[in-house]
Amino acid sequence: MQKYWFAFFLALQSAAPSYAAEATPLAEDPVVEQRLIAISEEMRCLVCQNESLAGSRSDLAMDLRREIRTLIKAGKTDAEVMDFMVSRYGDFVRYRPPVKPITWMLWFGPFLLLIGALVGLVRMVRRNQGSATAPTLDTAQREKAQAILQDTELLP
Repeated sequence: MQKYWFAFFLALQSAAPSYAAEATPLAEDPVVEQRLIAISEEMRCLVCQNESLAGSRSDLAMDLRREIRTLIKAGKTDAEVMDFMVSRYGDFVRYRPPVKPITWMLWFGPFLLLIGALVGLVRMVRRNQGSATAPTLDTAQREKAQAILQDTELLP
């Protein structure tokens, strides 16, 4: 039994290096890194699209962080860095794009869809309430229904 445990732990030890990742270099300048993180948290990864630039591990995100770091070291302000990225990649790169005519559908579209859906729902309910009365049967249909009901009562 000890042989099996030993083989199991040996297999685990040999698999451990496969989970190793390349170590990220320590920040040369902590102030630059803090600004980089603050700016990249406000930007969307263009590959992942649902992650911030700071949290993404894609190659493009690493390149963009490197570019932001270079701009910060060149003395650009946060607004200038953001403007550079927006001019290069458009408002899509920002998590919170500005409210301007080109982004009105992005900001107000969901509310308009919600209002349209509510108006449609109210109209549909009102239309169905007006026609909720049961259709009336003429005497021939009523007699036929009574005959069918009487026939089924006789069945076991």
